[in-house]
Amino acid sequence: MSSTIKNTKSKPASSMATGASTSQTSKVQTPKPATATPAAVVDGPRPVIVGPVMRKKELIDLVVERSAIKKKDAKPVVEAMLAVLGEALADNRELNLLPMGKFKVVNEKDLGNGKMMRVKVRQVTPSDKLETAGADTDESDV
Repeated sequence: MSSTIKNTKSKPASSMATGASTSQTSKVQTPKPATATPAAVVDGPRPVIVGPVMRKKELIDLVVERSAIKKKDAKPVVEAMLAVLGEALADNRELNLLPMGKFKVVNEKDLGNGKMMRVKVRQVTPSDKLETAGADTDESDV
């Protein structure tokens, strides 16, 4: 009977050892795909070089230049648009304003004189399909 007890004890011990070696083997095999996965990433984050700051005056001047309307007509429209966008961001609304991009408030912090918001902006580059679809729409409208 003692041999039966030894066999019973040795079987779980051997299965435990087998299970341990299996888990060790799987642990050894797991890092190989994990190291291959980052190599599959095409582009990572890259540093951004900050350009000159665009102020409201410059924005209004560029809108006047591109739209061929008078500055006294463009200024209230641009100011109203900026106010609406600021209110939407303050309400944590997600903005989808193509071609400018998609804006999403990630987090915010109340300060003594206002709010500090971290906003995530995603700009999508137009694909050939969208450009040809837009061209077809423009031609059909004419």
